Amino acid sequence: MSFRALLRPAKRGLGRAVEALWCGVFALQGRIAPSRASPWRSSGGQRVLVLAPHPDDEAIGCGGTVLRHVAAGDCVTLAIATDGRRSGGMRDPEGMSAMRHREAEGAASALQARLDWLGLAEGDWPIERLRDVLVERLTQLRPDVVYASSRVDFHPEHHKVAHALALALDVVPHKPGLLRIYQVQVPLTRLLANVVSDLSAVSAPAEAALRAYESQAGTIACIFRRRRYSARLHGLPTDAAEEFWELPVQRYVDLHRDPPSQWLGHYRGLRAFALTDPLAWWVGRGARRRLRQ
Repeated sequence: MSFRALLRPAKRGLGRAVEALWCGVFALQGRIAPSRASPWRSSGGQRVLVLAPHPDDEAIGCGGTVLRHVAAGDCVTLAIATDGRRSGGMRDPEGMSAMRHREAEGAASALQARLDWLGLAEGDWPIERLRDVLVERLTQLRPDVVYASSRVDFHPEHHKVAHALALALDVVPHKPGLLRIYQVQVPLTRLLANVVSDLSAVSAPAEAALRAYESQAGTIACIFRRRRYSARLHGLPTDAAEEFWELPVQRYVDLHRDPPSQWLGHYRGLRAFALTDPLAWWVGRGARRRLRQ
């Protein structure tokens, strides 16, 4: 057995201990400065569109909340913009694309939602193409609620999808009543998060949706920590929560209409090991404050 393999149990134990420390810190912050975020709710009978840049972003960003929408009687469509072919798990891009599509189908099944596989080749698609597709989808679906990525992120594809959505929303005649930004690796923090969803009633199927993305297991591992931190920050009696920044559609358009190359702000995501987790909440605080204005 290699020395690295011998160290793995110790590293896992240390990771759990570090996470427990940060959970305590986030819980203390939640008690000292109680959250002002509104609890998530749905009136039922709504049409919901979740736009994900990659297959897995929908399960990462709002999978538990999708399940709550379904339980409330809402109809949810998961639109996956790109095919995830550039993931490092396989050298064959076509094979990886097919694998990610199968995983997305499994996740959609776990989330009890309809999958709309847009399937643009990851890393090689023009903004105008996705904009036109989204204009078509928004016109057909006429969603009441849209969940989307945003500029509070470091991934260029997440930025491009947010930009394309803004351009589409700017021209469609029917605007969604609500738009909610979700988190992927970069937390919104309580500077921006104004809606929080308690996942206690849907934790098992929400986890199953994440586990469906077997090829992305390394990336997804930190999401469970983020959900636990979110619950403690908002003082919820649960071990998992999702946070959203709900804002008017026109505000989203205004923030994302310009090309991503013109966006300001540096952010950090959660890493595989928990030691530096709080930095993901700290780095970019000034940029988040400016966006909140």
